[in-house]
Amino acid sequence: MHQQKRQPELVEGNLPVFVFPTELIFYADDQSTHKQVLTLYNPYEFALKFKVLCTTPNKYVVVDAAGAVKPQCCVDIVIRHRDVRSCHYGVIDKFRLQVSEQSQRKALGRKEVIATLLPSAKEQQKEEEEKRIKEHLTESVFFEQSCQPENRAVSSGPSLLTVFLGVVCIAALMLPTLGDMESLVPLYLHLSVNQKLVAAYILGLITMAIFRT
Repeated sequence: MHQQKRQPELVEGNLPVFVFPTELIFYADDQSTHKQVLTLYNPYEFALKFKVLCTTPNKYVVVDAAGAVKPQCCVDIVIRHRDVRSCHYGVIDKFRLQVSEQSQRKALGRKEVIATLLPSAKEQQKEEEEKRIKEHLTESVFFEQSCQPENRAVSSGPSLLTVFLGVVCIAALMLPTLGDMESLVPLYLHLSVNQKLVAAYILGLITMAIFRT
């Protein structure tokens, strides 16, 4: 009864496999990292068989490369790097964990884990720090370039046309008003009150524009 209930879900190759971590990093100068542990989880209600495969089995020793995991349990798989040489630095190897139901041979699911040998943990940290600094500098230059056009516009000051209009309005306000017979200024330069009000209004707008810049 229990077998019939779960059987439709057990499609070959589609069963999710839960493994942690998904990446193994070995450091040549740190022997404590030469032994890594993979944890395989079985969240299902039935037992699983597992098998560990590797693209370069001569470089690693896998303790318990095959076994079983009880329902809703986990198992630790110990992997040792046994060929720590400089010629292997940076080479990416792969482990594949295949799981199947105990009563069947077909693989219900698989998960790949990459493994890399690096010369030193300190060098790795240094490279990551240098990369972070370069990214920060790149971002700083980007924002600095974006702000330059705006800064130039702010520091440009009022245009010559604005200054010229301001001078004309001030001169207009200084001219005599129509009806002022005592002024020595020619009559055609006398302005009406309305004309002076327009000049004063324009001068106010120009003054506000200058203060904003």
